Amino acid sequence: MTTVPAPLSASAPLDNSTVPSPSANKKRIFWFYATIILIHALALLAFIPGYTLVWWGLPLVLVGNFIFGSLGINLGYHRMLTHAAAKFPQPLERLWVLLGVCSMEGSPLWWVCTHRMHHQHSDEDGDPHSPQERFFWGHMEWIYTADPRRQKLDTYAKYVPDLMGDKFLRWLHKGEKWLWVWAGHVVLLTALGFGAGFLVFDTNSAALLFGVQWFLWAVVVRTVYVWHITWLVNSAAHRWGYRNYNTNDASRNNWFVALLTNGEGWHNNHHAAPRACSQGHRWWEIDLTFTFVRLLQRLGLAWDVVEVKVPKHIATSSAAAGAMTLPSHTPEP
Repeated sequence: MTTVPAPLSASAPLDNSTVPSPSANKKRIFWFYATIILIHALALLAFIPGYTLVWWGLPLVLVGNFIFGSLGINLGYHRMLTHAAAKFPQPLERLWVLLGVCSMEGSPLWWVCTHRMHHQHSDEDGDPHSPQERFFWGHMEWIYTADPRRQKLDTYAKYVPDLMGDKFLRWLHKGEKWLWVWAGHVVLLTALGFGAGFLVFDTNSAALLFGVQWFLWAVVVRTVYVWHITWLVNSAAHRWGYRNYNTNDASRNNWFVALLTNGEGWHNNHHAAPRACSQGHRWWEIDLTFTFVRLLQRLGLAWDVVEVKVPKHIATSSAAAGAMTLPSHTPEP
């Protein structure tokens, strides 16, 4: 992407007087609700001892998480599209977006629109997924609950005007074509697993078993894993952890979430400097997603990488208040 989104300031005043709380709307999006239940049920089949529970399943999930979660969601959807934190050659930009689509977290335009709404109204009325009302709402209930705002063209024109001119992103969004891309990747990965099974194993039964195991771990469990660690950024990282900065929200740096997501869990840092490509601000706040961007930058495949720049008044007030030791998950007064 070559365009820059409207600036998202961590300290901008929030005008929520006319913005209703989305959690008040209880209408379920049935097809997505049913899909989430189905995929979770399929994931349980991967843990049948002596049949589908295999030692190589976990490494496969972790590799899949880096490819589809870290490069697709963290880098593509979040840092590149939402915050314009770095630029890449167009083929890589398209690749990051497609990898994000394969995580089944919605179209890129829908995801970016939702996240920018979150930044504007973080932990206030109008935040699409604040967990301050209840944890489960912020974790996943908001996803299959209808939010009329995200069904209106005016909302997209307000929050993603810089991306609306991208024909590729519009194509993925219109008619839910991103779902066909997701389905295509499922077919390809599944075919790869069964093909490898028939090449490696001598019997059809062993080959078929390997194909089933591959499908469950490389596609289903990996998808569920990426879902929940992404959702933990919205839920756990707005309730538990420490704060480097006194931002106008309840964001926290959560080391456990950061470990699972390869860097997204340093969430208070992110809210203090939303456009920064690096979310780890201290030497021990490891951000493998950003490390990958630095590698690409050395190879000449990434540029305009936005450095950490925290607004002076936030950094100053944080130092004075000793923000790192704040234990509560409630917003600062």
